[in-house]
Amino acid sequence: MGEDDQVRGGVKGGWVRNRLLPLLGLLLIIGIVVGVFYFYRSYPERIEELKGYGYLGAFLISVILNATIVLPAGNFLVLAALGAVLPSATIVGLAGGIGAAIGELTGYMAGYSGQAIVSRQKVYTRLKGWVEKWGVLTIFLLSVVPFVFDLAGIAAGVLRFPLWKFFLACWLGRTILYLLVAWGGALGWEALLRFLG
Repeated sequence: MGEDDQVRGGVKGGWVRNRLLPLLGLLLIIGIVVGVFYFYRSYPERIEELKGYGYLGAFLISVILNATIVLPAGNFLVLAALGAVLPSATIVGLAGGIGAAIGELTGYMAGYSGQAIVSRQKVYTRLKGWVEKWGVLTIFLLSVVPFVFDLAGIAAGVLRFPLWKFFLACWLGRTILYLLVAWGGALGWEALLRFLG
């Protein structure tokens, strides 16, 4: 194999790795997000049926609703309701936390594929700087905050932040958030029943 063949092979391999794979990854993420959003909007009763699955339902709802990128789909009311009706609000929060971390991987993968979706947004630029500067701490703290985390996930993907660190920080933060939501539902429900009864 001559030097020219090696150069052409390297350029071709580089093009596939640097251009084609990120594009295919981005298309896959867009397909997942559109599919989840369409399913959620078209069949909301199916999401409601997941409540009947108990702790597994908390996990599945969190995976599905956290897989949407920058689309308004929250699961706080569902987790609060499950925290109120199931025997352990703690297990609801833990199941929701792991499901959320898995669902949030779509944002990370979208960023890993390319930042074109949000690169001009000021909030994204600020979050990207925070992720660059403080890394795991930023991801952890923002995963406890419900509404801006998708952009932080995208920034982490763009920066090629280690996936395992992203997942762990996201899981810890989301678990804390969902434990608070589930226990808030459980304690709020009990307080409401005492007030009415």
